[in-house]
Order: sequence, then structure tokens, then C-alpha cells
Amino acid sequence: MCQDCGCNLGGNVRIEGESLLHSHPNHSQDNHSHADHSHDHHSHHADRPHVHPKRTISLETGILAKNDRLAERNRGYFLAKNLTVFNLLSSPGSGKTSLLERTITDLNDRVQVGVIVGDLETDNDAERLRKTGAPAVQILTGTLCHLEADMILDAAQKIDLDRLNLLVIENVGNLVCPAAYDLGETVRIALLSVTEGEDKPLKYPTLFKSVDLAIITKIDLAEAVGFDRAKAIENLQRMAPQAKILEVSARTGAGMQAWYDYLLQLLPTRVSLSLA
Repeated sequence: MCQDCGCNLGGNVRIEGESLLHSHPNHSQDNHSHADHSHDHHSHHADRPHVHPKRTISLETGILAKNDRLAERNRGYFLAKNLTVFNLLSSPGSGKTSLLERTITDLNDRVQVGVIVGDLETDNDAERLRKTGAPAVQILTGTLCHLEADMILDAAQKIDLDRLNLLVIENVGNLVCPAAYDLGETVRIALLSVTEGEDKPLKYPTLFKSVDLAIITKIDLAEAVGFDRAKAIENLQRMAPQAKILEVSARTGAGMQAWYDYLLQLLPTRVSLSLA
């Protein structure tokens, strides 16, 4: 994943109010300089041949194992807080923020929602969500194309979780790397916009195979962009047979009640399942 795509080459991760949270240095450069050796390599090895056996070391396994341990810590912490946690994953522009804006506005008298937003730069999405009255914390990942479990715990400390029953993580817009990182969420959700085409689940199977719910968004634009609904659902069912599928438009409200029913049934405290 990230060990191949290059997003681990460096960058500073920042949470609002902190100049630097994590530093991800470039480990691809060898910090051991051969210029520091004063002895003659030729004379050292001239008397006998020396064969170095080849070894392959998997860095990805160690990195993900550490993240998985921290994710389990998060999961226990959120459980102790009696908190449901959603992890929203999608490509950029699929409508994550618009879906959250409408959801928080429509359910604000029944659900106490907090949001953690991940982007490489700018706090635009967090600012949008704060206008709904929900607390929102922005994580700026720099060059990293995903969020990690330790970032989530650090960001969560900036929200009064005792006042919430739902925490939503709006992950970095990316269909590759975020799929590999458990954040300690209760439910993992993938968004697929009608403007992206029907074959996204086939192109990015790892992500869709990992989700509990798939939401087709912007269905009000389906006819205008020539979206093949039947094919999209077929592809989702093929790649994510475990996932429930919903179709919504945050702009018109179409399908939103089914989304609210799903959301409300997962909260630790039962609330009314129908809109006023």
C-alpha cells in the first residue's frame, strides 16, 4: 500500500491547534554513510570472497501490526465512552462532507455527532461541518494519503466525547491506502458517487471488500451522467457481498431516511427512527 505508492516518504501530520503532531521521515535513504569509514574496503575484502545472502524484510507488516494494536486500543476506549464510530472512505468529491452536513442538520435534536476530518491540507471541510453546530477537528496529513489509529486518538482528545453518541471519521479522499488502516471504528462505510462510474468497486476491490455499508451518492445526477444503476449494484454485490447498499441524495433528501434508520439503529442509546 503506502510503502509502494510513496506517501510514506515524509511529511508532518498536524491537528488543529498543534504545529506538529507526527513526523514521518523518509526511511528510504540510508543514514549510514560509507564516507565515515576510514579503512580500505579493497584491502579488507581482498583475501577472501564474501557473499551477502539476500533477505527480504517486510516493513508493511510491522507498520500495520502496530496500527492494528493502536486501533484495538481506540476501539476499547470508544466502547468505554459508549460511542459509535463511523469511518467514511471514498475518492475525493464523492460527497462525504455534504452527506454529513445534511445528516447532522436533520438529526441534530436526536443525535450528538462529532467529526474528525482528514485532508492533506486546508480545514475547509471541518469549517463547513462546524456550521451545523457539531464539533469538528481537522487533521492535516501533509503527504500522507490516509489516517492512522494514533492520529484518531489524538484528535478525539480535542472533542468532549462524553457529550456524543456518534463520532464520524471523514477519511482522506483515497480508495487505496485508507483501506489498510483500521482506526478502531465500529462501522466502515464506502461512498460511491454516480459521477465516478459503475466500475469503481471492480477497480478498488480491497476497500469495498472491507466495508459494512456502501452508499451510492448524488443519485439526483444519475440520469444526467448516464449512470447505470443496475450495473453499479451488481458490481458492489460482487465485490462487497457482506455490505448493505443504500442510495441517497444529500441535496434532494432522496433515500436519506433509509440512511438515518441504519445510523440510528447502531447508536448505543435508542432514539426515534422516524423524522419529524
